[in-house]
Amino acid sequence: MVGVPLTRRGRRRAHPKQTISSVLEYAALGWASCPGARPLQSGSRACSCDRVGCPDPGAHPLSVAWQMQATTDPTLLTHWWQREPEANVILPTGRVFDVFDVPAAAGLTALAGMDSAGSATGPVAANGDRVLFYVATRNVAEDEDEWWSCPLDFGPATIDEMPGLRWHCRDSYVLAPPSALPSGRTGSWLRPPDGRPLPDPLRVLDWLADLCD
Repeated sequence: MVGVPLTRRGRRRAHPKQTISSVLEYAALGWASCPGARPLQSGSRACSCDRVGCPDPGAHPLSVAWQMQATTDPTLLTHWWQREPEANVILPTGRVFDVFDVPAAAGLTALAGMDSAGSATGPVAANGDRVLFYVATRNVAEDEDEWWSCPLDFGPATIDEMPGLRWHCRDSYVLAPPSALPSGRTGSWLRPPDGRPLPDPLRVLDWLADLCD
């Protein structure tokens, strides 16, 4: 059943087989993925990439061509993670889903409020001090002229500029469970994906906006 094997609770480093299983679960949902760098717990570098002073250790793709590389092909995904068993999992946004990325306190408060109100949350993940809400994408791939932007749009180059609410959409990505975090623990699902339609982004935004001011 889609969603069942996915990680629910953060732990000390995921087993490689668990990572492959999760990646294949994402592919079954139609969510493309590609390998990401991993944080290092010892030595002079904080990230497995070759960049000196990496600004986002373990939270970016291995390849600069990640947008073209990301796939749902089970054979290719299995090959990648057999070759790089400790690679993190990167999910491009703005294709099947967008993601609201908020500070943990705001995210957990919003999640509790949505549960109390009986409002569907969609998939929700915890990545250390951030909580990620997966919502329906607002991107229109068939006609890019119809795509609209907003001040919350977030891309990899603006991580330091937006400590509050970040809206990952076209040309961005998120780190997905069970990826390793710099703390030594792993990302986890608070509400795992189950194949149901994703919630409307503006409805979820109503819950998050005031908490992230």
